[in-house]
Amino acid sequence: MNLPNKLTLGRIILVPLFVALLLIDFPMHTAAALLAFIAASVTDLLDGKIARKRNLVTDFGKFADPLADKILVLATLLCFVQNGWCDCVAVIAVLFREFTVTSIRLIAAAKGEVIAANIWGKVKTVTQMVAIIAILVFRAAYDFAAPLLPASAPFESISGWLFWSGEALIWISTFFAILSGVIYVAQNYHFISEK
Repeated sequence: MNLPNKLTLGRIILVPLFVALLLIDFPMHTAAALLAFIAASVTDLLDGKIARKRNLVTDFGKFADPLADKILVLATLLCFVQNGWCDCVAVIAVLFREFTVTSIRLIAAAKGEVIAANIWGKVKTVTQMVAIIAILVFRAAYDFAAPLLPASAPFESISGWLFWSGEALIWISTFFAILSGVIYVAQNYHFISEK
């Protein structure tokens, strides 16, 4: 197994650690989860660059890299819903998109073809990573500051602003998830159309 594929598998292995850090309540757990998520995101940046630069692109990588992204992002969004940090409707839309795209990939694979991610899928992934990291930064900062500052109207309004900023970022990333899904279906419709 080459280095890019090891990095992809490493990203999948980091998911349970990230989920545990995010959901188990201990001091600065959100900051620890943020670091784990950033580490996983770095593997996402590196695996593709290394694979292309060293000519190590494989069918396994084309399949596993987007799968690892999906596992990481969906696990995170589901944790956000559990924590009350994200609207479940956005997550349902993302799940629908991911199941649709994965189904088309499986049909193509059954026909002997591997479909690599397109630019819109990459835009979707970047906007999701930015939204998730921003929310984790907001929450880690809030967790750090809350015990130090007395509850007051200005502090509570800042926490409300952080929540709505995070929600807006999630919906922006959801828009790109839906857009990329529609484009993906349009570009690969021939795999599911009857002939």
